[in-house]
Amino acid sequence: MLKENMNNEKEKILFVDDEESILDIASEYFQKKGYQVVTAKNGLEAVKILGDENIDCCFTDINMPEMDGLELAEHLRKTDNTIPVIIMTGYPSLENTIRTLKNGVVDFLIKPVNLNRMEVCLRRVLRERQLFVENIILKKEVEGKEQLERLNRELLYKVEELNILNKIMSDFTITSSSSDVFKRLVDTTIKIMHTDEARFYVINEAVKRPFKVTAAISIPNKTKSSAGTDKAIEKLIMETVSDEMPLLISENKGARSLPEDILSFMAVPLAIREKVFGVLTACIKKSSIRFTEKDLYYLSFMTNKAAYAIENLALYENIYENLFSTLYAFVKAIEARDPYTQQHSNRVTSISIVIGKEMGCTSEELDILNFAGHLHDIGKIGIRDAILLKPGTYTEEERNIIKEHPIIGASIIGQLWLLDSEKQIIKHHHERFDGTGYPDGLKNKEIPLLARILSVADVYDALASDRAYRKKMEKNEIIKIIKKGRGTQFDPDVVNAFLKLYHAGVIEKII
Repeated sequence: MLKENMNNEKEKILFVDDEESILDIASEYFQKKGYQVVTAKNGLEAVKILGDENIDCCFTDINMPEMDGLELAEHLRKTDNTIPVIIMTGYPSLENTIRTLKNGVVDFLIKPVNLNRMEVCLRRVLRERQLFVENIILKKEVEGKEQLERLNRELLYKVEELNILNKIMSDFTITSSSSDVFKRLVDTTIKIMHTDEARFYVINEAVKRPFKVTAAISIPNKTKSSAGTDKAIEKLIMETVSDEMPLLISENKGARSLPEDILSFMAVPLAIREKVFGVLTACIKKSSIRFTEKDLYYLSFMTNKAAYAIENLALYENIYENLFSTLYAFVKAIEARDPYTQQHSNRVTSISIVIGKEMGCTSEELDILNFAGHLHDIGKIGIRDAILLKPGTYTEEERNIIKEHPIIGASIIGQLWLLDSEKQIIKHHHERFDGTGYPDGLKNKEIPLLARILSVADVYDALASDRAYRKKMEKNEIIKIIKKGRGTQFDPDVVNAFLKLYHAGVIEKII
């Protein structure tokens, strides 16, 4: 039995995190709530505590030294699977979510975690643990077949419930856009609730009346909703928004002016940053089943996960939008220093992308080319003006300094935690096919394909543009140089694709 049931003591909670500030805040909050609190800085400390004390619930971070949170969860699953484990992480990913589910984790919270939300989560898992422990004790005490069968049904129900919650969590972990979140919301409602229709409406301070964004229908209905039906549902949505509470009409008995063709109805508000953003509705029109409180709980759980997904996407998109804006500002700063190279990065990017398309690059590779093309010369921000803008011929020392710009650029990109593929293209766009390039002397297929593409585009635009130390070259002379470099400076396949585009007039339109 749980300790609170045995001697009226509050449960003992274990918090595991390598950030002391989180441990201090959580300890103070839950101790004030009357819980007993124990803390550990990593998984190994937690294992020792678990060996010495009776713990009722464990909150743990994922990334920690010596033993991480997933290893700790696996240890608990093997040694005492009655202790629920709740993962807290600031870096959610599909891989981590799948691993947590395999390790028996009961919930997955995204940092920064609201303390009230943590307490709600704690109360829920403790209730479920109490039921679980009582079922285990009951299983030992039952004597007859009828009691065993009843217990098995309850356990199967719990397994089904966990599977449903895990399905919801996994669905909203892999979303890539807000529109994808809304679509998954209605589709998952159809699959899990076995409902006939699910719709998501946007309604907030900016959108005063419910506006349907997306819908899913299990059995296509050839007849359109009547104006009266739409108006009645709109009224129920407005009530839900006003109350900020889920609405359940399990059986339509004429109450609240629910249309006759809707037999059972639910509406749940979706709140972002504690403000209602929209409402998810579900209705049954033909099935014999009716919605229950448990269905309303699932729908509420789903909208909460959808809200988290939207907030995380907004945060991610905002961070990366600001990051890319900063990087592009660096490029603009470089081009502003040297008027001869203005718009060079844009032209190189455009040429690289058309070559990539001609060579059958995937959409993902083209996106990488777009990013790396704009930033391929970002390392020049670290080259002094006296060298970068020198009108005459470079000395050997100055030439060596100029050659450092790919390494500087790759370092800038690497320190900002961007993808390694972009970093490698920026680093190696001055390598030569015969291995005499810089900075690493890579040759042939050792050079990333996208870097080989960027190299041809970069040289063509450089020769076709005015520079501080020379005027732009004639196009036919540039083509001779590129042909001459086939197999020595450039990848022959890339040159062939470039020449095909050039003779078709595609390159001329870009320049």
